[in-house]
Amino acid sequence: MKEILTTYKVNEETNALKPAFQLDYQTIVLEGQRELYVKQTPLELIKLAAKEGGAEYNGRRISMTYLTGIHKKIPIPINPLKNIYAFPTSSPNQPHCCWIFFQHVEEIKPTKGTYRSIIQFKNGIEIKMYESLHILEKQMYRTWLCQKALNE
Repeated sequence: MKEILTTYKVNEETNALKPAFQLDYQTIVLEGQRELYVKQTPLELIKLAAKEGGAEYNGRRISMTYLTGIHKKIPIPINPLKNIYAFPTSSPNQPHCCWIFFQHVEEIKPTKGTYRSIIQFKNGIEIKMYESLHILEKQMYRTWLCQKALNE
């Protein structure tokens, strides 16, 4: 039986937050080599993590738009001091939006079939994605821009 958590604290080991669409839990967290099941949605967890990292989610979004010119699917510096950055795979308000943690991505590969790409993390874990290689690479680049803007 799965242990279901009420909430989850994003940390240096968090790889991804995936929507679950289950009655008992809303998010599947990929952390290191394990999966965790959490009642809160991925966006709720991102907002909480941003606040714990020192600023409101909307404040981080506004800041990144100002510094980079990015207006859609804005990557969020969850905790820049700990090098924790996450990007949405689609509009954060869409229920199917996943959040990928930039620092753990090793490679993004194209694939054929229902899924359009595979994200491989540095720990060897892979997740299949509906988004194309192009979209995910663009999000990686945008996240790099955000990281660069904060480090200047």
